[in-house]
Amino acid sequence: MTGQDVNWVFADLARGERAHLTRVQVACYPEALIIGMPDGAQITWGWNTLRRVRDQADRRVMVLSHQGDPLTRLYLADQEMQKFVTRHARSLGKRDHTTPLSKVLLWAGGAVASVAAIIFLLVPLMATQLAEILPPEGEKALGDTTFEQIRVALDETGLGGVRICEDPAGNTAMQAMYTRLNPGADLPYEVKIHILDHPMVNAFALPGGRLVFFRGLLEEAENPDEVAAVLAHEIGHVVYRDPTRDALRSAGSLGVLGLLFGDFAGGTVALFIANQLINASYSQAAEARADDYAHDLLGRANISPVALGTFFERLHEEHGDAEGFVAHLASHPQMTDRIEAAQAAVDPNRSYDTILDAQAWRNLQTVCSGRGDAPANGAPPAKKPWGKPE
Repeated sequence: MTGQDVNWVFADLARGERAHLTRVQVACYPEALIIGMPDGAQITWGWNTLRRVRDQADRRVMVLSHQGDPLTRLYLADQEMQKFVTRHARSLGKRDHTTPLSKVLLWAGGAVASVAAIIFLLVPLMATQLAEILPPEGEKALGDTTFEQIRVALDETGLGGVRICEDPAGNTAMQAMYTRLNPGADLPYEVKIHILDHPMVNAFALPGGRLVFFRGLLEEAENPDEVAAVLAHEIGHVVYRDPTRDALRSAGSLGVLGLLFGDFAGGTVALFIANQLINASYSQAAEARADDYAHDLLGRANISPVALGTFFERLHEEHGDAEGFVAHLASHPQMTDRIEAAQAAVDPNRSYDTILDAQAWRNLQTVCSGRGDAPANGAPPAKKPWGKPE
């Protein structure tokens, strides 16, 4: 070191062994930075070995470390000394070890694989288990909340939600259809059926025993047996708790993504669950199981199971791959198999009934007649373009 006079300033030193600061003196020489310890010993840090520790809360303090000793920290508050260090230490921003790109890519791939495993393996497994043990009160609360979210999400007027069709005669006809299909249902909650005044051709089940039908589906059906087939299928989903499982899976997956990308409030999760249940896309096994359950219900009610396949087949031919429940069935890889299964469930030696008489069927199709467009003669309303707002 040169013999020239230098200024010594106070600083704090953390050696890394413990969270304890030692008051030291620091002097800057042209050749190195010298740290004077309380016991008189001196530590020399060469300029090229200094590294600045970034992202500190107190920007007024320069935090320095030493190459090869990353745990030791020197907290330098003197502004003039900081300027001197900045001029002489040319490697303050240098990293001691550069991580190879291949290792970075390996770590990134591992992280992506871990997230994928959580979303596609762990979350579905946990959702299946939780669906079996979730109390009925919890399912009902989830279904009630989601139902209101769906009404608001589909409302284009901004007036508080899609209207629930409350015509007594029409709802009585729907309830009579349910009673005939499922008179001895063994469920932990009461099944509630709602008809929404919306042109979408759709129907779906919510957690807690809520079944939702849209006006568009009732208007598109050619006879009550086709509606009964849809109702029987959705009852199957309720019995096997598929909506609860799907909602839990969606919430879990979106919750993980929310933690990663910042949606801690859960707003996106709530909206996604509502959309997911509107366009329910259950597994092939769940769909086949609900179909089998529907075949049995229809058969016991002496209604031909063939209606389960022919309704969706006809709608697909008429409207193509549109949105909603029909789109789900139409785009399903095994749609043909499911139609054939419905046909195979028909007993050719049996004389089947229709589930509603003509008057009850008219009442059901005009359940939303509060819109003011129901024909005066009581006939079913004219069909409108499928899947498009009025």
